Amino acid sequence: RVGFYSSTCPRAESIVQSTVRSHFQSDPTVAPGLLRMHFHDCFVQGCDASILISGSGTERTAPPNSLLRGYEVIDDAKQQIEAICPGVVSCADILALAARDSVVVTRGLTWSVPTGRRDGLVSRASDTSDLPGFTESVDSQKQKFSAKGLNTQDLVTLVGGHTIGTSACQFFSYRLYNFNSTGGPDPSIDASFLPTLRGLCPQNGDGSKRVALDTGSVNNFGTSYFSNLRNGRGILESDQKLWTDDSTKVFIQRYLGLRGFLGLRFGVEFGRSMVKMSNIEVKTGTNGEIRKVCS
Repeated sequence: RVGFYSSTCPRAESIVQSTVRSHFQSDPTVAPGLLRMHFHDCFVQGCDASILISGSGTERTAPPNSLLRGYEVIDDAKQQIEAICPGVVSCADILALAARDSVVVTRGLTWSVPTGRRDGLVSRASDTSDLPGFTESVDSQKQKFSAKGLNTQDLVTLVGGHTIGTSACQFFSYRLYNFNSTGGPDPSIDASFLPTLRGLCPQNGDGSKRVALDTGSVNNFGTSYFSNLRNGRGILESDQKLWTDDSTKVFIQRYLGLRGFLGLRFGVEFGRSMVKMSNIEVKTGTNGEIRKVCS
């Protein structure tokens, strides 16, 4: 419920907020990192901070999580909270709050985050197959979201979180040169955008080089990501496919307020879908624990 710590640790939420803000000021990449980390946590064993546990064979060592960033922000907030309210606030809640605060520092709308999650005790790299991948078809993405109680609108909305942050060339450069062994680029890429992308990710170049997922708006939370999809400027194959499939395209058209479509406000709906996602398989009551150290 919202305000779970209002009497047991009233400063918890403001500590998370100020910690996210100060880390963001010195390293803006922590905002998309924390948003993605919360999503990757919720899809595997529920929102239980299992992604934070370090060690061999844990979730954070799995390929989809190998490039996540922002762990130090959670550890920092946890340390400050433990100093004033020991053993009260879960790492899972700190991560859920930090994800919301990451949207706010990048100029997105705020929302109220229900708290009271407990931390899980199991973290296995093998469980990360629940996460949608960058080559995934829309049908497969929809199935993975549906398995967690999230519908097609939630899918388009939450993937819209790609309005902030970056990807690495290794996850999409195959679209630029020899796509599906055609010898040419992915035909869904805007031809006038192709030279830009090839310049950023030359053939056989540095696969770890970072490229904005939302061209021209890497630290600004908004609908420009959807405009880019409409214009054939999606970076990940799984993102661009949302525009080519009618069942997902309609939500992009609504978020862009295109003529003839019932408008939807992205900022408002993003908060709603995040609350739904942050309730996936949560542990409460005597289930789980309150971890002393998040990692």
